[in-house]
Amino acid sequence: MVSKGPLLRLLTAINRRRMKLLMGLAFVAYVVSVWGNFVNMRSLQENGDQKVESRIEEAVAPLREKIKDLEKSFTQKYPPVKFLSEKDRKRILITGGAGFVGSHLTDKLMMDGHEVTVVDNFFTGRKRNVEHWIGHENFELINHDVVEPLYIEVDQIYHLASPASPPNYMYNPIKTLKTNTIGTLNMLGLAKRVGARLLLASTSEVYGDPEVHPQNEDYWGHVNPIGPRACYDEGKRVAETMCYAYMKQEGVEVRVARIFNTFGPRMHMNDGRVVSNFILQALQGEPLTVYGPGTQTRAFQYVSDLVNGLVALMNSNVSSPVNLGNPEEHTILEFAQLIKKLVGSGSEIQFLSEAQDDPQKRKPDIRKAKLLLGWEPVVSLFVQIVQLNAKVCEEMGHRRFENWNFLLSSGQADKKLNVLEKEFRFLSGFELSFKVERGVIALENRLQRAKQGFD
Repeated sequence: MVSKGPLLRLLTAINRRRMKLLMGLAFVAYVVSVWGNFVNMRSLQENGDQKVESRIEEAVAPLREKIKDLEKSFTQKYPPVKFLSEKDRKRILITGGAGFVGSHLTDKLMMDGHEVTVVDNFFTGRKRNVEHWIGHENFELINHDVVEPLYIEVDQIYHLASPASPPNYMYNPIKTLKTNTIGTLNMLGLAKRVGARLLLASTSEVYGDPEVHPQNEDYWGHVNPIGPRACYDEGKRVAETMCYAYMKQEGVEVRVARIFNTFGPRMHMNDGRVVSNFILQALQGEPLTVYGPGTQTRAFQYVSDLVNGLVALMNSNVSSPVNLGNPEEHTILEFAQLIKKLVGSGSEIQFLSEAQDDPQKRKPDIRKAKLLLGWEPVVSLFVQIVQLNAKVCEEMGHRRFENWNFLLSSGQADKKLNVLEKEFRFLSGFELSFKVERGVIALENRLQRAKQGFD
């Protein structure tokens, strides 16, 4: 009988070797499995990262586009401004700078590259007239009434602050007088303190109901000192007197512009001025109201012409008063008939009793401005009315302007509008030339900066 001891030991040894082999194989399999999982996980992670990156890129792409659009809007927020060296750049104050004329003057001086501070109490001025400059480094807007002193360092002062249309200055005649007297006194005091040159925006109303026609700067006027218009007429006459008193006694440099009837965009549509009144009445189908027989004459200039004249006068050596107006004279009735035709209105012309102290004739003699300033108006009456009519229609959201534009652009305008059509084409050219001028300004700025880099 064979002993079980050696056999058992043999079997045990074999089993141990098998176990070690199995364990080794299991370990190898485990390592291979772990490595495979690691490789798979790495691959999955890479794919996942790519997917995540792709998703992030998809989400970020629109944001990047929005940022680009915002950058463009920030860089294109303001109209193009000409670059001026510190030596040539002036610090300019415009009182009443948010008003009709003042806001256009602000645009001109800002685009010319100057630092402009606008002061306005917003009695007739509107913030929206200058809001496109708010935030610009060269622009400041101050809510201030010129009847209170103002302390500021400037080189030039354009003193335009005053209500200018009859309904506005008759609404509060005492305030009108204070603005034109105390306000002018404060601005002259400021000019004296800081050594600034002051331009007073006076008016053709200083001539009153003139007995001389056309009116030149040597005419003293024919004004009713106690009439309903006297608060404005006499206020401006006193303002002129104060300017020349400060010039003679204190050596203040003054310029006086006698401004004739002006209209254009940013006028108050219901400010009582004859042209805007007629356009509104014609668009609304109401009678065009003419006070008196309609034989009174007016000569209207466009606001862009006036602004150019104001800047030319300020920078000239002319200290005596200068008329700024358009000598193209028409009767009030002619204006009513012309606007009625342009708008295509069926409104009737209604004659009412004549207003008190309404001037019978108004036409500037601008020989002095031509000779000493090289200035004269260039925008024709047709273009003036076309532009104002377009602006009034735009503000009213009136469809008639769209139809009227279609007639002109499609060539369906009748023979009576042929002349107007030519003027309208000129207007388009005028706007185009303005855009070209803006492009030239941008190029000049780049050249000026480059030049300074080599100085």
